[in-house]
Amino acid sequence: MGALWHGFADMGAIERDGAFVVTRGEGAYIWDDAGTRYLDATAGLWFTNVGHGRTEIGDAIAAQVAELAHYSNFGDLTSEPAVELAERLAAIAPVPGSKIFFTSGGSDSVDSAAKLARRYWQEVGKPGKRLLVSREKAYHGMHVGGTSLAGIPVNGEGYGRLWEDTAQVAWDDAKALLELVDSVGADSIAAFFCEPVIGAGGVYLPPDGYLAEVRDICRDHDILFVVDEVVTGFGRIGGSWFASSRFDLSPDMITTAKGLTSGYLPMGALFVAPRVAEPFFAGGVWWRHGYTYGGHAAAAAAALANLDIIEREDLLAEAARIERTLHEKLAPLAEHPRVAEVRSGVGAVAAVQLADPAEALGFVTTLRRHGISGRAAGQGAMQISPSFVMTDEQIADLADGIAAALG
Repeated sequence: MGALWHGFADMGAIERDGAFVVTRGEGAYIWDDAGTRYLDATAGLWFTNVGHGRTEIGDAIAAQVAELAHYSNFGDLTSEPAVELAERLAAIAPVPGSKIFFTSGGSDSVDSAAKLARRYWQEVGKPGKRLLVSREKAYHGMHVGGTSLAGIPVNGEGYGRLWEDTAQVAWDDAKALLELVDSVGADSIAAFFCEPVIGAGGVYLPPDGYLAEVRDICRDHDILFVVDEVVTGFGRIGGSWFASSRFDLSPDMITTAKGLTSGYLPMGALFVAPRVAEPFFAGGVWWRHGYTYGGHAAAAAAALANLDIIEREDLLAEAARIERTLHEKLAPLAEHPRVAEVRSGVGAVAAVQLADPAEALGFVTTLRRHGISGRAAGQGAMQISPSFVMTDEQIADLADGIAAALG
């Protein structure tokens, strides 16, 4: 029996059948411990935006570790890579003048945003604004705050009520948010959390006009608008650094991680608009929050090298190309009797929804026999979120492999 406890796993099944051990990667491919090659349909877990095997990022990490691996960012302490990365992120932030708070990953970023939302309203004299609102199907990480905000019921089972003052509304109807505001009062709502494209909940694209409508509801009722771009950020939305830019969302906060370093080291960042940051930068006010590895120097070096690659190779445009090609190549799969629908067309993401969700986990194993490493998300959806270096020919191979696995 192995010692490793996998996340989101039936450990009894893994003890029985063994783990799928990935040993190396190059571009859009990975290899297992038997030397078999697979197309990586999910870019790890949504994150390997620049592809596997980028020695340039490894070299940047090694050089930084040799100089200084990390130092605390508490108080007045920091490191040069953290300062440089914060300035660089502020320069591409959808909201000019944003401040950058570093975390160790997406769950950290979400919990930080949740705490800061409540702390902000305390500071500006509206302590009654405490309710944190999210959507059905939403995934906001697995810390206590993110679990409480989850719109995926099974992810919250067995823990009891972790955080009070949270609520969910329908994922696809902005009027549901407005009805909640009318019901409980805007003076009790601190923030609305919104994934531009619902990710782990099954890859659900925003209905036409939805994002602009909830943005305006938040503005009109003085509710902080928190856009969760852990998945969509750093190019995954296609053609832009962030969905907040593509859809002109002007959020109060943006949670990010994953594509920030393309997964080469763990790191996240919370983008905070000037309105929310101002009370804490005026002097004399502390936000008593932070992480030991927030702004990790080597992770910051990885992120800087990652951003260099995205810019130099114009991978934002490549992600837009992948959006179009996925939409074209996957569309025919919707005609298969085992497929309920194909969701694609907004960002370098897609889902092939199986008609019978119970088949999903077994289908992941079947995909491997056809040279594809995939993953189930939501209720029976095959998550597709390739790296931005995947070619159109490889996407065609991906679609062909899925079709073969469907039989």
